[in-house]
Amino acid sequence: MATKHEQIIEYIDTLPIGEKISVRQIAKALSVSEGTAYRAIKDAETKGYVSTIERVGTIRIERKKKENIEKLTFAEVVNIIDGQVLGGRTGLHKMLNKFVIGAMKLEAMMRYTEAGNLLIVGNRTKAHELALKAGAAVLITGGFDTEENVKRLADELELPVISTSYDTFTVAAMINRAIYDQLIKKDIVLVEDILTAEDQTAFLQVGDTLEDWYEKNQSTFHSRFPVIDRNRKVQGMATSKDVMGQEKSAAIEKVMTKKPITVRANTSVASAAHMMIWEGIEVLPVVDDQNRLQGIISRQDVLKAMQMIQRQPQVGETIDDNITSNMTTSDTKDSAEASYQFPVTPQMTNGLGTMSYGVFTTLVTEAANRALKYYKKGDLVVENMTVYFIRPIQMESVIDIRPKVLDVGRKFGKVDVEVYHETVLVGKAMMICQLIDKH
Repeated sequence: MATKHEQIIEYIDTLPIGEKISVRQIAKALSVSEGTAYRAIKDAETKGYVSTIERVGTIRIERKKKENIEKLTFAEVVNIIDGQVLGGRTGLHKMLNKFVIGAMKLEAMMRYTEAGNLLIVGNRTKAHELALKAGAAVLITGGFDTEENVKRLADELELPVISTSYDTFTVAAMINRAIYDQLIKKDIVLVEDILTAEDQTAFLQVGDTLEDWYEKNQSTFHSRFPVIDRNRKVQGMATSKDVMGQEKSAAIEKVMTKKPITVRANTSVASAAHMMIWEGIEVLPVVDDQNRLQGIISRQDVLKAMQMIQRQPQVGETIDDNITSNMTTSDTKDSAEASYQFPVTPQMTNGLGTMSYGVFTTLVTEAANRALKYYKKGDLVVENMTVYFIRPIQMESVIDIRPKVLDVGRKFGKVDVEVYHETVLVGKAMMICQLIDKH
């Protein structure tokens, strides 16, 4: 039986794209309290079913697939640029495929403006009208309004006309930044991208016996199965280790591992890998917010995905990428003994003009990773890091980072990192890393 929260999410999912919803309406339609309705709507917003806009309300939008995550809905644009909707509210759920900056003559502007575009322009009313007729939405910068006939046309064509107090350059930068952030998210492979779906997952049920485990084992050649109850909630995991030496007539719930470690679909694969290596787990059940089975991932799935990630070109750079791209290697034959030089630029400093603590930890972590990769070709996850000495490092300094591998085993490596500026020791850190073997 679905909970009230689940019923509301399912109800929202059935609503037509573009429909406006409210807490009161949901509460009345499903006979729930307004508090329950509010929490469910917020959860639906997190899941990407709806978008809430100040002074407009909450609108049902199309959930993004991984391949078109870089596209924004007009509703998201309103929120990004803190805009006000002047007309065409019923079209806020639509996605824009390109934005055009109208800083040219009218005729030239219209040559570039097509259906599905967003024209970013100042108080040029004729341009507003022609863009709408071409099938494009309009974003008016500088806090300007537009004429009533343009607003009526926007309502009629269901194409938003939005006003913002920001200038054209700032607005373009803000939208670009939002798209860039989404591209970085797209690069992060999640459990939902690699899981074996529920309808292809072999599982056992509470009430089954070991005889059922053996039958599943014979038909699938697998030896690890999630155990679920009548509501499809995961209650345990039954592995070959659990059933060994037990009577075949024994109940599965008597021998299974209860309250097993599970993972959510929106967990990153790197995080799942860390969990599986640390806990020595071969298979993880994937569950939803109510602990219901969504599928499984195996260690083999995770390691394959991590190999694929390393072969993919980076679409968006993270902060770590920006920092570590400035690290250069000294000319040392033995790469395990290499040291790294890094110039401390103004953006890498704190308010006092000295190197930020976050930048320091990123640099010593990267140096340790590079040193360990000489011994192990797999992936590395920092398990523990202790910074036990650091002095202020001024901007424009060039620091020398010297990692030293103290110990390396099959699963763990220990690295000591010293940081120098002009032969003076300015920082020292120790870290223990997990070594994730790809084979």
